[in-house]
Amino acid sequence: MKRFIIEREIPGASELTEAQLAEIAVTSNAAVASLGVPYHWVTSYVAGDKIYCVHEAEDADTIIEHARRGGFPADLVAEVAYEFGPHTAELVLQ
Repeated sequence: MKRFIIEREIPGASELTEAQLAEIAVTSNAAVASLGVPYHWVTSYVAGDKIYCVHEAEDADTIIEHARRGGFPADLVAEVAYEFGPHTAELVLQ
């Protein structure tokens, strides 16, 4: 599966309560289960008026269908080309 970053514009997102986020998770999990294809919600981050999600699926159309079924915005869906972090610097040292 491919990994995608999804940007969701949700005014007041950073003010959502833990209970509200839990309800969103329930809705998302139900949308995932209804797809009938391989799909994995990795994690999400709340920052300001946006929620950034990391999901894995075969294609962007499946990501968009998940958003439609869950009633979530999907303002940007971008396939991750590469992941790196501090450990990547070790490649130079080899």
